[in-house]
Amino acid sequence: MPRYLLLLGALWLSPALAAPAPVMIVPIEGAIGPASADFVGRALKRAAADKAQLVVLRLDTPGGLDTSMREIIKDILASPVPVAAYVAPGGARAASAGTFILYAAHFAAMAPGTNLGAASPVSIGAPSLPAGEEKKDKSGKGKSASGPTDTMTKKVTHDAAAYIRSLAQLRGRNADWGERAVREAVSLPADEALKLKVIDVMADDVPALLKKLDGRSAQAGGAKRVLSVAGVEASAVEVDWRTRLLGIITNPSVAYLMLLLGAYALVFEFTNPGLVLPGVVGAISVLLAMYAFQLLPVNYAGLALMLLGIAFMVAEAFLPAFGSLGIGGLVAFVIGSIMLIETDVPGFDIPYGLIGGVAAASAAFLIFVVGMIARTGGRPAVTGREQMIGAAGEALEDFEREGWARVHGESWRVRAAVPVRRGQRLRVTAIDGLVLTVNLESTEGG
Repeated sequence: MPRYLLLLGALWLSPALAAPAPVMIVPIEGAIGPASADFVGRALKRAAADKAQLVVLRLDTPGGLDTSMREIIKDILASPVPVAAYVAPGGARAASAGTFILYAAHFAAMAPGTNLGAASPVSIGAPSLPAGEEKKDKSGKGKSASGPTDTMTKKVTHDAAAYIRSLAQLRGRNADWGERAVREAVSLPADEALKLKVIDVMADDVPALLKKLDGRSAQAGGAKRVLSVAGVEASAVEVDWRTRLLGIITNPSVAYLMLLLGAYALVFEFTNPGLVLPGVVGAISVLLAMYAFQLLPVNYAGLALMLLGIAFMVAEAFLPAFGSLGIGGLVAFVIGSIMLIETDVPGFDIPYGLIGGVAAASAAFLIFVVGMIARTGGRPAVTGREQMIGAAGEALEDFEREGWARVHGESWRVRAAVPVRRGQRLRVTAIDGLVLTVNLESTEGG
């Protein structure tokens, strides 16, 4: 009888002794881009599949691309697993796009010694004036900024301000300060963020964070989720090879170089058919570059100018135009390279030094090719059929109309309009198949 009682007791206690649902830590470090968005999206799907009760996004970012940030926020809002955005460790920041992600999360937390804010949209094209400043005319009087760039900046700023306000209202956070972070680029340290209700808790580390979040509830996936995370050992999601590869490919400088490598490799293959390897490398490089560009904020007019410039420079090598095609192509290539990426977000621009180096290499190649053409343009042919015209020869026998002669050390069948004696000097005037037409040197021009 006692055995049955023990068995029933074990069955009754087993649910209570079952391991709690896991907690996952997802690191977001560095500039936020397509690779970060893909990594977070897959991590949230994995958390849902593993029935995790909380995902901690550990943030340390200077900001990033607007499209990638919005993709992450959409994944957070659609996640059936509550998400806590945690700015850590000490010294970390959640600037610009990181602030929006913090506002979107179900729980917002920061470690001591961290900060957030400076969420103003980065200007596209010419920089706009800082908030509260005016242009000055020649007399020193104030004058309102105007123009297409200023109008576009206002539209982007208003949109970002409305976006962060909507997120703040959704999560019950300080909407006024969030709007100030967008419009005035203000920042906050962790302790002030807690006082102003920008964040929910401060915690030194993840265990302390979980202890403070224990018992709190959040709406996720259309249901209310109550956390039971105190003492739960969180597992970190490691950055996998796919994220690393995507991060490399979507680096604008790498994508830029892949496009150039692919274009020149394909040109080399087309001009030397049958080599195969340049064609394979070129096709793969171009496709990878195109994949990266469709994930990045690319100006397609700049991309078209780059490709046109490459085409012109290649055409100069085959259709010498005294440098006009090459110089025009170089100019188009440089302008297109500068226009290519439509953002000033740190980490997502193409360094001018790289553009200058590539342009200089292309110019050096162009000068080399044009110089070779100029040096060889006035020289007579030294190979092929053309070099036989005007060549000197010597008759090997007597003949009336056709016979044999030695030209360039070889025996040729020759045809002459006058009788020829053995040993006479001849001059080739024409070629008809494998028969040379010759004149006697003494009668040439007569």
